[in-house]
Amino acid sequence: MVIQSNMSPKAIAEVWESTTDVFKEHNIPLTEKTLVTLVEADALTSLLQELNAIVGSSTATCIEGG
Repeated sequence: MVIQSNMSPKAIAEVWESTTDVFKEHNIPLTEKTLVTLVEADALTSLLQELNAIVGSSTATCIEGG
């Protein structure tokens, strides 16, 4: 996954503009706070999956460690 819970919605939206609609849909402000601090733990995993699907990333597209 490219988008992770320690990233901020603001930073994510700056790199991947297409994610802005997802944040609006989930009422997540484009702030510099991290996703893990803004989103309930039970909703975080599905949000990350949705965001990564939009930008075309999955665990298969990433190499562990960087």
